[in-house]
Amino acid sequence: MGLTRQYLRYEPAALFGLVASARAGVAFVALRGERGRYVAVPACEHVFVWDTRKGEKVLILKGLKQQVSCLCPSPDGLHLAVGYEDGAIRVFNLLSGESTITFNGHRAAVTALQYDHLGGRLVSGSKDTEVIVWDVINESGLYRLRGHKDVITQVLFLKEKNLLVTCAKDTLVKWWDLDTQHCFKTLVGHRAEVWGMALLSKEKRLITGSADSELRVWDLTYIQEVKDPDEPESKKSKGSSSPGAEENTEEDETLELDEHPEERIVKCSKVGSIMREGRDRVVTLGTDRMGKFLACHGTDAVLEVFSVLSEEEIQKKLEKKIKKARKKAKQNSEEEPERSVELSLQEEIQRVTNVKASSKIKSFDLILSPKGELKMVLLLQNNVIELYNLDLSAQVPQAVRVSRITIGGHRSDVRTLAFSSDNIAVLSAATESVKIWNRSTLQCIRTMECEYALCSLFVPGDRQVIIGTKTGKVQLYDLASGSLIETLDAHDGAVWSIALSPDQRGFVTGGADKCVKFWEFDLVKDESSVQKRLSMKHVRILQLDEDVLCVRYSPNQKLLAVSLLDCTVKVFYVDTLKFFLSLYGHKLPVLCMDICYDGTLIATGSADRNVKIWGLDFGDCHRSLFAHDDSVMYLQFVPKSHLFFTAGKDSKLKQWDADKFEHIQTLEGHHQEVWCLAVSPNGDYVVSASHDKSLRLWERTREPLILEEEREMQREAEYEESVAKEEQPVVAGERQGETGLAGKKTIETIKAAERIMEAIELYREETAKLKEHNAICKAAGKEVPFPVNPILHAYGNITPSAYVLEVFKKVKSSELEESLLVLPFSYVPDLLRLFNEYIQQGSDVELLCRALLFLLKIHFGQITSNQMLVTVIENLKKTTISRVSESRDVLGFNMAGLQFLKREIEAKDEVTFFADATERFEEKKRKRKKKEKMVLAVL
Repeated sequence: MGLTRQYLRYEPAALFGLVASARAGVAFVALRGERGRYVAVPACEHVFVWDTRKGEKVLILKGLKQQVSCLCPSPDGLHLAVGYEDGAIRVFNLLSGESTITFNGHRAAVTALQYDHLGGRLVSGSKDTEVIVWDVINESGLYRLRGHKDVITQVLFLKEKNLLVTCAKDTLVKWWDLDTQHCFKTLVGHRAEVWGMALLSKEKRLITGSADSELRVWDLTYIQEVKDPDEPESKKSKGSSSPGAEENTEEDETLELDEHPEERIVKCSKVGSIMREGRDRVVTLGTDRMGKFLACHGTDAVLEVFSVLSEEEIQKKLEKKIKKARKKAKQNSEEEPERSVELSLQEEIQRVTNVKASSKIKSFDLILSPKGELKMVLLLQNNVIELYNLDLSAQVPQAVRVSRITIGGHRSDVRTLAFSSDNIAVLSAATESVKIWNRSTLQCIRTMECEYALCSLFVPGDRQVIIGTKTGKVQLYDLASGSLIETLDAHDGAVWSIALSPDQRGFVTGGADKCVKFWEFDLVKDESSVQKRLSMKHVRILQLDEDVLCVRYSPNQKLLAVSLLDCTVKVFYVDTLKFFLSLYGHKLPVLCMDICYDGTLIATGSADRNVKIWGLDFGDCHRSLFAHDDSVMYLQFVPKSHLFFTAGKDSKLKQWDADKFEHIQTLEGHHQEVWCLAVSPNGDYVVSASHDKSLRLWERTREPLILEEEREMQREAEYEESVAKEEQPVVAGERQGETGLAGKKTIETIKAAERIMEAIELYREETAKLKEHNAICKAAGKEVPFPVNPILHAYGNITPSAYVLEVFKKVKSSELEESLLVLPFSYVPDLLRLFNEYIQQGSDVELLCRALLFLLKIHFGQITSNQMLVTVIENLKKTTISRVSESRDVLGFNMAGLQFLKREIEAKDEVTFFADATERFEEKKRKRKKKEKMVLAVL
């Protein structure tokens, strides 16, 4: 075997420059006992928790590779459910920042998440059009609900009833009965996609947002309410406080006759619409936790806030209206005005205010603070989080911006990056600003306003930076003061490229005006101060026939390579500006290029997705490499080597060897197009910028990278991906209707099944060996030492059956059913015998019963037809019934004990409860008296 060249691996070191991704929603989270201060936001594959008061990042919930697509905090505030682009859901503990539970069930991005009011169940909707209900406590999937034909946009649990409401882009709102797991009602009153919905007025009203400016309002009447003759009329139907009350009662009569079987549980009747000011589609529609405030926004920068009146407020308003009507009737000598008096929908759901954000809103969250203020957090499109307060006690409530988190990133995509000569500072520039970052702390240390930046460099000495802009200007900034020193109109078009001369006395720029201009640094006397300051002096110009896209000096400063719009690279002598070489072969323009440290090679990256490596002595093409799946945007050699990095629009960074023409490593992390990269002068760091608004730092490790191993890992990853895309196993006898198993086949479930199979095989081998050993001992008439299996010895000399149980317990709860589904039937008889043994011992009864019932369900035919298993099943029947009843008794006893303790604590604290209540009563009394005095004073 020949000697292989060793490379060093680059690993992801940090993600910075990102405040929040606009892919998923923003949510208030309870942290350190405070609500309304901390917000969780998606940040590519991670979730950041920001302190809105200090503008600091307090927690990072680290993801794997996939981008975050959905967030939902639990009702107790201790956990955060996060949905990802690949369909996975992870539940994080906010106290430790660790992921505690992982659910795999969806085949596409998770688009909606919702906890039930106790936090015991979680429902998720996805782009794969399916809804899955998960058991958070047992860490397993309950069932899958099918029925929608397009992306699920919102899912809601009902608090009082075991019902679920879902809406999707297929224009439908579906009602699901979770006891029977079927869809019993479909609302078809929308002509376009339903983008959001919310439950109001103690779940007596549903409001939906679609592609128009209407918010449709539906009254919900539950069947139990209609059947109960003792309940007052006002509670039976919400129609009494809205238009169309008479029609509602007529419909209720038909409901009692049971002519509409789907309306046995709930009946929806449309009562009207609330008009939004926005003309476009609803993007997000939501309420605060109490359901007192409703807010929505479209694709613009305005959040519309509405107040929802409670039943008591509606009653008061109605009484006032009746009084007015009576007064009017007396004056006009009319009778019975009460019948005609009703509150309109607009009076029940009142517009409070409109909040104008600084940019397009992507999502929001509301929380009502104990002080009576409504706090609103807005996640904006331009990498900004804004927090607004709404003082509800004011006569005309106006939203006030309290805080704005911006310092951690640019408002738009970063188009150019540069490293300082000491490897410490990183420059990033976008359309609106230039930022200088400290590489080690990742803190932004300078922010300077600029025009649309396209290229940049640090001036030798690292005290100034130069920016080339889209308007053709070259701007010189001083880092100490953070001020713009000088602006020159360098080109008539965009300045596409800038390169520092190797002697460090000047630089060269290439622009869209078909010119290459040479500049020198100069010290000029500043009018405002005695000291001289740095300036730029134009010395030469090279006129060309096409737009210049990229310019690079050779390290000895003898040659200048210029990439042109005609897909060629022209090489000129620097001293005479005479033509030397033309490098042609690319089918589309060369967007980036670089010359290696010894000036022997030039590598060019093009929009045709190829990288070509040329010799600079004769201009011959050494090799053409298919580099990326989209345009190659940036290319740079690692100093003192023939290795180079490329960045592509396919969101990948790749490292190549220009001598061996080999692909070394792919750096995956960005989720959208990578615009640029910069390699540090010592080659230890690479920083890259992408359309996903993030900057990523990659660090060279001491770990050697062997190409054969890298290719092997790539093949394994491809295999795992193909396994996940395979057809899902079908459960025998299960109808492929609107319900199904919650989990999905993944590489983890296959590995878990393999571990169970290996454990059963070991159990078989060991039991066979034991029988053989016993026979030998019997024949010999004395005890012969039994060889211990090393695996069992590692577990502390446990029995083979105990080892199978250990392996079984290590299977994740959420993957148990799927693992048993891919387990061949030949292992099931042994497993059933072992289950009988375990349950008799009383170990892990709940887990074993769950697995046993699932195995019986999927292998029912084979088990019942197998005579050998009849006695096993009979024994299992006896043992499971007795053990489960024992467990139930223990649980019942514990529950009774806990309830007794709760009553004792409440009895002790009753005095304090009453004290609080009287205080509140006294305060209300004082307020009422004060109000009466003010009214009298006005009169």
